[in-house]
Amino acid sequence: MGDVVGARRESVALPVPVLLVVAGFAAAVVAQGGYYLPGRVLSGLLVGVAVVLARPRPDLLAALGGAFAAWALVRGVLEGDVVSGLPSAGAAVVFVGATLVAAQADREQRELLATVVVGVGALVGVTGWVAVVFRVSSWTTVAEGLLRAASTMTYPNAAAAVMAVAAVLSLVLRPTLLMAVMSFLLCAGIGATMSRAGVIALLAGLVALCAFWGFKKTVTAAVPPLLGAVVAVAAVLPSMRVADEPRPLFAIAGLVGGALVALGLPRLGRFVVPIALLLAAGGGVAAFAFADRLATRVSFSSPDRAGATGAALELVSRTPLFGVGPGNGSFFFSGGNQSTRVMRYVHNEYLQVLVELGAVGLVLALGVVAAVLLAMWRGRGTSLHAGAMAAVGVVLVHSGFDFLWHLPVVLVVAGLCAGLGFPSTKDGMSEGTTAA
Repeated sequence: MGDVVGARRESVALPVPVLLVVAGFAAAVVAQGGYYLPGRVLSGLLVGVAVVLARPRPDLLAALGGAFAAWALVRGVLEGDVVSGLPSAGAAVVFVGATLVAAQADREQRELLATVVVGVGALVGVTGWVAVVFRVSSWTTVAEGLLRAASTMTYPNAAAAVMAVAAVLSLVLRPTLLMAVMSFLLCAGIGATMSRAGVIALLAGLVALCAFWGFKKTVTAAVPPLLGAVVAVAAVLPSMRVADEPRPLFAIAGLVGGALVALGLPRLGRFVVPIALLLAAGGGVAAFAFADRLATRVSFSSPDRAGATGAALELVSRTPLFGVGPGNGSFFFSGGNQSTRVMRYVHNEYLQVLVELGAVGLVLALGVVAAVLLAMWRGRGTSLHAGAMAAVGVVLVHSGFDFLWHLPVVLVVAGLCAGLGFPSTKDGMSEGTTAA
C-alpha cells in the first residue's frame, strides 16, 4: 500500500528518475567534469532517460530551454555545421531536465537529495586536498608554479564551483556530526583549489543565504567550517608550490586541527568570538607569510582574461544579433611580450553565449535563468529553499568568471539545486513543477 497522505514515512528513497540524474552527476564528476565526449554523452544520456521516465509537465522553463536548444542548432545549420550546435543544445537540455526531474521529489526526498549532493561535493574536496598534499598529478593543475586541487574534474575552477554549491547547501541541512565534517571538507577543498572565482561565488552564496535564511543563522552555521578551513588551508600552503618539498605530515595535522575547530567552535560559548578572531588573524598571518608564492591568487589581475574579453567584445560588435556561430568563438589578443595569444573560452559564459549565439541566444539563456528564479521564488519559505537559492546564486555568479556551462557536472548539480527550490508538496503526490 502507498504512504498515507500527511503521515511521516518511516524511510525515504529517491525516485528512479532522480537517481538517474544523481548517477549523471556522479558520472560527470568522475569523467573529468563531463567535458570530453564520453563523459558528456554518458551524463547527458542518464539525464535524458530520467526525463523520459519522469515525464514532467511542459512549462515556461521547458519552453525557454527548448527554444535556446533549437536556436543553437539553427545557428549551427546556418554556419554549415549542425554538429557544432549540439553542445550548447545539450547543455540546455541537461540543465532543464535535471531541474524538472528534481522538482518532482517531495520534501523529504529533497532533503535526502541535498545530502547526496553535499556528500559527493565533500568527496571532491577530499580528493582535491589529497592530490595537492601527496602530489597526485592527474588530480591537480599546475598554474603559476602552484599545485591547485582539481580532483577528478581536472579543472580547479569547476571543482571549486561544485564544492561551493554543496557548501552553501550543507549549511541549511539538519546539523549532525557528519554534516559538520562535510561542510568543513567542502570549505577546505575550495581553499585547496586556489580559485578566486570559487571564493567570490561562495561569498555570493553566503550573502544570498543571509537574505533568504537570515543573517544570524547563516553566520552561526558558516563560521565554524570556514575558520576550520582557514587552519587546514594554512597547513597546505607550504606544499602548494611545485618548487618546494611537500609537507604531508604538517598538512594532515592542519586538516585534523581544522576539523577540531569546525566541530568544537560551536561548543565554546562565550569564548567563540575571541577564538574566532584569533583564528582569522592566524589565517591572515599565514597568507602574508606566503604572499610572495600566492601573489597571482590574491590579485584580481588576469591579463589573459582581460585580453580575451576585449577580443570577445570586438567579435560581438561585428555580429551582435546572431553571433559568430556555436564553437566559433576563438579569441586572439596581444600578450605581455607582444606575442599573439589565443583562448578558446572567454571565461564568462554570458559573454561567450553573446559571442557565439548573439543577442538572441543571450536573451533566451537569461530567460531560462529568469524562469528558474521565478519558479524558485514561488517555493520559498523553507531552509532547504534558502540553500537552493544560494546554491543557484553560486553558479550564476561563478559563471561570470569561468566556462562552467561547458561542463555537464556543473549543469547537472545546478539543475538539481534549482529543482530543490521549486514548489513542492508534503506527500509528493503531485509534481513539484508548475504549468506555465
